[in-house]
Amino acid sequence: MSEIILVRHGQANSHATDEAGYDRLSDLGRAQAGWLGAHLRATNPHFDRVLTGTLIRQADTARAMGYDITTQDPRLNELSYFALAHALEAQHGIPAPRDATEFATHLPQVIDHWTRDRLEDIPERFTDFADRITAAIDEICHTPGRTLVVTSGGVIGMALRHALGLENGGMAKIMLQIMNSSLHRLEFVHDMLMVGAFNATPHLDLPDRAHARTFV
Repeated sequence: MSEIILVRHGQANSHATDEAGYDRLSDLGRAQAGWLGAHLRATNPHFDRVLTGTLIRQADTARAMGYDITTQDPRLNELSYFALAHALEAQHGIPAPRDATEFATHLPQVIDHWTRDRLEDIPERFTDFADRITAAIDEICHTPGRTLVVTSGGVIGMALRHALGLENGGMAKIMLQIMNSSLHRLEFVHDMLMVGAFNATPHLDLPDRAHARTFV
């Protein structure tokens, strides 16, 4: 049996307007990661390996949790949201969101156009994104033991799409619900990939941490 614990990175720079500007943890994001690490050490701390993508916010989350990184795998990097949003506006006249409310409407539009191959001059086609995520997850599935994967919301959404056979619209809705520093558990047993937990945030359940339950 293989167990995969997926963690979304802590809150990043939510005021950014490009990929590079977004790729750093906020002070709250570091705190979220530290609380999560403390929770894991108090409950079930052992992992046979710790994987992240090559993005700064992913690696810094793992380190703030208190874990040494075994491997940084670029297949676990996030989709290029800002590039997709710019393409959507330039090619279809749909403007980028100005706040979290608009983002909740905008992300499904991005995913819809992307999955239907209606965006040009973008860093990565949807099929290529799907292929790299599913290949990485399938590889981990065939590695016995317990693996911690610190990654991003789009990657987790794709992993759940892969496990549950979701339609692309369902994947977009899943992605909108994935909180910063949330835990998701996949289990590969009897040659099947199954979802054991989704969007858990036990480290944020204390009343004085209600402010730390963030999506962006």
